[in-house]
Amino acid sequence: MYAEERQQEILRLARAEGRVDVMVLAEGMNVTAETIRRDLTALERAGLLRRVHGGAIPVERIGFEPALATRDAVLIAEKERIAKAALAEVPEEGAIILDAGTTTARLAQLLPVDRELTVVVNSPVLAAALGPRPNLSVLLLGGRVRGKTLATVDDWALRPLAEMYVDVAFMGTNGCSVERGMTTPDPAEAAVKRAMIAAARRVVLLADHTKIGNDYLARFGALADLDLLVTDSRLDEDLADEVEAAGVRVVRA
Repeated sequence: MYAEERQQEILRLARAEGRVDVMVLAEGMNVTAETIRRDLTALERAGLLRRVHGGAIPVERIGFEPALATRDAVLIAEKERIAKAALAEVPEEGAIILDAGTTTARLAQLLPVDRELTVVVNSPVLAAALGPRPNLSVLLLGGRVRGKTLATVDDWALRPLAEMYVDVAFMGTNGCSVERGMTTPDPAEAAVKRAMIAAARRVVLLADHTKIGNDYLARFGALADLDLLVTDSRLDEDLADEVEAAGVRVVRA
C-alpha cells in the first residue's frame, strides 16, 4: 500500500470511528508505528486530522478549522485544476459571486481579461487582487473580518446580499455530503454563504475531494441548492455517483 492510499484509509477510519490509535493502525496495516505517526503528521498538516495522545481525531469532530494559510498550502495542483474547469461556468457578461476560499481565489486569478463582469466578494484579499482590473466592477461586502478565513460576516455582509441577484455564485465549503449538504465550522460564515446561494441564479461549488463526504457544524445549503460540483479526479467513484444521484452534475478536473 502506497503512503497516499494508507493515509486515505487512515482518514476514512478516523471519520467512521471518531478516533484512530497509532498502535492499532500499525498492526492492522503491517507497518511500523513511526510510519503511522508520519502519516498522521501529513494528515494534520493538510488540515484533516488533529493529533492527540496515542492517535488522532478528525477535525470535524472537534470543530477545528485550519487557518487560511494552512489550507492554501495543500492540494495546490488539485485546486488549480478545479479553478480552470470552473472557468467554463463564468458568464460572458453579468454578475458573479466569489465566496472567500483558497480554491475560489484561484478562480479569481484566472478570470478572463476580455469580459465585463461585476464581481461580488466577501474577502478583502480578493477585493484587493481584483480591484485594479479595468474590466471588473468589484463589490466588497462589509462586516466583521474572521481571522481564520479573512471573510466578512454578520449583518453588514448579509444586508446587501438580500438585495442582489447574480448570474452565478462560485462557492467554497469545508464539507459536503448527501446527508447533510454543505457545511462549515462557523455559523456566521454559514449565514453569509446561505445568503449568497439565495442571491444567485446558478450555484457552482468548488471543492476538492477531501471535502466530499465530510460534515461540519453549520449547514448552509442542501445538494438541491447546487447546479454543479467541480472537484478533482481523486474523488471516490462511489461518492461521485451519490452526489450525481442526488441531482447534481459533477465535473472532476
